[in-house]
Amino acid sequence: MFQHYQGLGHAAIHTKDMDESIAFYDKIGGTLSQRASIPTPEGDKLLALVAFGGITLELIQSPTKAPMTEGCIPHIAIYVDDLDAAAAEIKAAGVDTFMTLEKKVLPNLFGGLENWFFTGPSGEQIELLHML
Repeated sequence: MFQHYQGLGHAAIHTKDMDESIAFYDKIGGTLSQRASIPTPEGDKLLALVAFGGITLELIQSPTKAPMTEGCIPHIAIYVDDLDAAAAEIKAAGVDTFMTLEKKVLPNLFGGLENWFFTGPSGEQIELLHML
């Protein structure tokens, strides 16, 4: 049923200062692979992908103070080979907590991607991620 899963896509981490976080991960063996930004009404949301310890970290600096009530990791991402099929299977399993009615397609972000978020029983966010 869940044959579309391909592995952990990344762990997202809120940061107060993007440059400081990139320098920190570089200092402890991480490697910056990409930087990007997404315009929001409050200002640009800064993003960076850092390879570290065999996984990818997505660093996120919001233009406004990010909520840190449960720590600084806002979601996990799971790579899928077919986003629509994976989402359909999850919905067929009874999950009705998708955060938007449709997937997002972002052709200019990190070389192009499509994603769709849903929440788990404790409010944790899970991203289905397909790189284009």
